[in-house]
Order: sequence, then C-alpha cells, then structure tokens
Amino acid sequence: MIRNTVESWTPRRGPNWSDVLVRLAGSGPPAWLLYTAASAALVVILLAAFLIGSALQIGALGPQPVPSNLH
Repeated sequence: MIRNTVESWTPRRGPNWSDVLVRLAGSGPPAWLLYTAASAALVVILLAAFLIGSALQIGALGPQPVPSNLH
C-alpha cells in the first residue's frame, strides 16, 4: 500500500506554500499555549539573570561605593 502510494507520487511544479502553512498551523500547539510558555520562560530567564547578577554584584545591582571624604 505504501509502496504504491510512493511510486505513484509525482512532484508538482514548485512548492505549495499555502498547503504547507495550513498543515503547519493545524499540527502545532495552540497559539495561547505557545505564548503562555514563552512568557513563562522569559520571566524565569529574567528572574535568574537578576538573582545571578545580584549574587555576583554585577553592574547596578551591586553595592555602590561610598565616598570616604564626607566630613
């Protein structure tokens, strides 16, 4: 059955982009799930960067020097 289908297939001229886009849209996860997962990943990345930057005293997150010449 599969061999007959494969052997009888003939390529069309050029790609069928509309068919490809329709198949990709139908097979992927729903948009709300994708956006929710991406937002959660972004929050985790930003929180981890803030915590690591604070722990390593990088940039403006680190303690600021205190001028010692105050009288």
